[in-house]
Amino acid sequence: MLLHEFNWKTEVLDSQEPVLVDFWAAWCGPCRMMNPTLDSLAKDFKICKVNVDSNQALAAKYGVSSIPALMIFKAGKIVAQHVGITPEAALRSELQRWQQADSAAS
Repeated sequence: MLLHEFNWKTEVLDSQEPVLVDFWAAWCGPCRMMNPTLDSLAKDFKICKVNVDSNQALAAKYGVSSIPALMIFKAGKIVAQHVGITPEAALRSELQRWQQADSAAS
């Protein structure tokens, strides 16, 4: 599920499943290069995209100073983060690990 427009609290902070949040901007070349990776991951995981130009306060709250900034949230907390182009395999592995943590806990 790839979300461009969403409620931050409901979709990210209150979500019990892991959520990958992509802080990006339209003018950012590396951000655009991440799009195929994010589209692929969105088939299996929840992905939210935050445009830093139109959401400056949210980006500042999470200390985003370089983009793309990729953060994995779990139960409202950042459990992993990456800056720059990140391989799909690395992101998929982390998302699966946090998703499996759910299965093991229940």
